[in-house]
Amino acid sequence: MKKANCMRRSIIPTAALWVAVAVAVLASPAAAQYEYIDINKPFLRKIPMAIQECVPLNDQPIVQENLLQTTQQLTDMLNFTGYFQMLDREAFLVDPLKPAVKAADINFANWTTIGAELLITGGMAKSGEMIDLEFRLFDTFSGKQLVGKRYNGKMTDLRSIIRRFCTEVVLQLTGNRGVFGSKIAFVSTGSGSKELYLCDFDGFNPEKFTAHKSISIFPAWSSDGKWLAYTTYANNKPDIFIRQVNGNGRVVIDKKGTNMTPAWAPGRFELAASLSVSGDQEIYLLTGKGKIIKRITRNWAADLSPTWSPDGKKIAFVSSRSGSPQIYVQELDSGRVERVTFEGNYNTQPKWSPVGNRIVYTGTTFETGLSDIFLIDMEDLEPVRLTGDAGNNESPDWSPDGSLIVFSSTREGPSRLYVMTTYGTDQRRLLSLPGEQSNPGWSPDLSNY
Repeated sequence: MKKANCMRRSIIPTAALWVAVAVAVLASPAAAQYEYIDINKPFLRKIPMAIQECVPLNDQPIVQENLLQTTQQLTDMLNFTGYFQMLDREAFLVDPLKPAVKAADINFANWTTIGAELLITGGMAKSGEMIDLEFRLFDTFSGKQLVGKRYNGKMTDLRSIIRRFCTEVVLQLTGNRGVFGSKIAFVSTGSGSKELYLCDFDGFNPEKFTAHKSISIFPAWSSDGKWLAYTTYANNKPDIFIRQVNGNGRVVIDKKGTNMTPAWAPGRFELAASLSVSGDQEIYLLTGKGKIIKRITRNWAADLSPTWSPDGKKIAFVSSRSGSPQIYVQELDSGRVERVTFEGNYNTQPKWSPVGNRIVYTGTTFETGLSDIFLIDMEDLEPVRLTGDAGNNESPDWSPDGSLIVFSSTREGPSRLYVMTTYGTDQRRLLSLPGEQSNPGWSPDLSNY
């Protein structure tokens, strides 16, 4: 890693606004490299990681609660990925009064002895409302620093700064940026009607996005994360509203009949949607301003819920043309259509992985009559059930790096949002709010750094 000659300005998002934070790269050994984490392995070994409690960076007094808060947020965010086994701080073989943060001062044998393969150290200095934070990631076996960053901002920026460092850690270890710069849109009934809400990738900072006092469902993010399309009954019939996430721009698609299930095309200000303007429900391609470009499907049956392949050359969708709802894939250029689900009598809500040739969907099995989440690889078309024996599980969507899936479930009674790996492991609830939560839509990476 190259040593920075000066501080540079970067922009990172908080829950409600964009804030400027100064960043510097801390010197690291050149070409430091750790074993690559392949997020596509079905049985990913969790790497033992130790996160040392953050320490004061100078002699100025600092509130211990701020240090503990920093350490815990860092631990929680990295643990969210499912890549790491977080070691208990009670087992650390370090002097709590003299914790080391730099490689030259660290006895790495103390960390390998307790099984840690990765170590993160950090420190904070505070002056008024401003804070300086330093974080370092080490490979304990080689004793090399893999990532080193220094940040400067306000105390209110703490969570955003930690998200940024977590992005650097995951980028170094996996080759992709992870989920820390993303958000999740979802439907909640907490206000008495079905409204859209937004929250951070891990369920924090939920905020209301719509106030139609009606039914608003099927949120879909544009590929640049600047626009959110959704279906709403605000005008007493299903129409598609397109709104800027941070702005006042708005488009309404209210053509004759129903306008439903929008899905943005990758890398373009275009979207597919199901419209009944021709009589029956068909998939159309539209501009981001709602003008019809072309009709995609042509069949007597209802065609709904389009989802795009990562290259934008195909769409998967739901059709009842075989008698019951099943998932089909159509090539846009040739018009060739292929049925891809054959097991189960009710397969709906497909979402194509943003980084691969897999589709996750909701399926109802003959045996249980309950809805579960399934994954199908387009190479062999063999469905794999990811959930089971835990209520109804529906509405799956992928994280922007393709490593996690968010979905809704009634396993605890009311519908709530949950997250799991793409192999069905590490299933846990995302958040808890009044009412019921459903229909999650995961954004692309929204960070600008």
